[in-house]
Amino acid sequence: MWKLVDECKKIVDKKYNPDGYNIGINCGESAGQTIMHLHIHLIPRYIGDIENPRGGVRGVIPKKRIY
Repeated sequence: MWKLVDECKKIVDKKYNPDGYNIGINCGESAGQTIMHLHIHLIPRYIGDIENPRGGVRGVIPKKRIY
């Protein structure tokens, strides 16, 4: 799986040139998993895309944090 993440990251790097990434897995409903199959989030990030990026993926899309 991590090899696939690396390959996908190379493709996104080349096409969109992000400044960084959030990469994560939610494992279990209490951890926020809503789709009950294994998947990895690869979220490209850009300087200034949100006011304060601290906390990682928890606030990457502020309007969708609580759903």
